[in-house]
Amino acid sequence: MTEPIVARHWLATATPKAAPALATSTVLILARIWNANGAEHSVGNAALMTVLSAGAAAAGVAAGNATGDSVLVGTAFAASGGLALAGVAGYADGMSLPLLLWVLATAVAYGLAARYWRQDRRTALSYERHVSDRREERAHIERVETIRGTTQIEVARTGAAYAESLAQALTARAMLPGFDPAALETAGLPELPTTERKSA
Repeated sequence: MTEPIVARHWLATATPKAAPALATSTVLILARIWNANGAEHSVGNAALMTVLSAGAAAAGVAAGNATGDSVLVGTAFAASGGLALAGVAGYADGMSLPLLLWVLATAVAYGLAARYWRQDRRTALSYERHVSDRREERAHIERVETIRGTTQIEVARTGAAYAESLAQALTARAMLPGFDPAALETAGLPELPTTERKSA
């Protein structure tokens, strides 16, 4: 059985790869908008972002200790890093420090995402291998059953052909002139000659 091949659109393939850069770029853009609207050199806003970032990091540590769920921990630390980036980008007056932090945050995000992408790729390859093995096993069983069925049909045809030939031979023999079945029954069938081999 063949299944249709579904080709993914290039945008569906590229979107997950661009997600970390889009996330950090969005945080940087929003932080710079916040900077232009009064967050520059605002100690209160910087303190708020510091507290939020520390809270997210603490939540990540607590989640790691309590559940060990790597996705939850990664999400909490990503939120912590995003809040720290937003706080610094909102507080700073120039673009050099926010851009530096954006590059670092993007690199770290890609480093973390690459681990999950590798795991997903391994899982997908393992599933494809398993499915391929099952398909080959079922195809082998199907081939064996087809051969067995064909053999049984051929044996049945051969038996039918033999029976038909025997019936035709008996009919033809009965139609021979001078054939007397009663004489054949009283005389019996002749015995085949036997040859005895002397052991050397």
